[in-house]
Amino acid sequence: MKPCLSLIAVISADGFISTGDGVPWSLPKDRDHFREYTHGKWLLLGHKTYEEMLGWFSDHHPLVLSRNDKFIPFIGQRVSNVEQAVQLATEAHQPELVVCGGEAAYNAAMPLADRLIITHVDHLLGGGVPFPAFSQQDWEPVSRIAHPRDDFHEHGFAIATYQRIHHYLDAA
Repeated sequence: MKPCLSLIAVISADGFISTGDGVPWSLPKDRDHFREYTHGKWLLLGHKTYEEMLGWFSDHHPLVLSRNDKFIPFIGQRVSNVEQAVQLATEAHQPELVVCGGEAAYNAAMPLADRLIITHVDHLLGGGVPFPAFSQQDWEPVSRIAHPRDDFHEHGFAIATYQRIHHYLDAA
């Protein structure tokens, strides 16, 4: 059975995931959410994101999206496309494959995605690396948990989960 393909991301109010180098926010509750959600799961990451996250992979199986055939990840394995990653996760009987970024990985996975786990940050970046646009017509909100700004969080944010709405055409 094909695993659920999920994209997990933190997005500014104007649709950006970064200004180009790492995550631009320090949101401890969101970081805890990310660790809890991805615990024990297979992850799909771009090469740069993989390098930024080395040290996080204590109980994960990272699949690194890279066109470089000579690249051998320190932990996990290299894949050349999303379909190959899904196939490997399927063969390993994984219920879910979580895409953690960056931009190219999100763009490649979005057409096949089943679920989005988005942290919406109440902050405008004004530019940078965009998250792929998604239409509310194609995605149903399933949950939303708001976290106001406080002493530990410079910005308020909400963690939302969306499930793809599958449209079935009637054969007439």
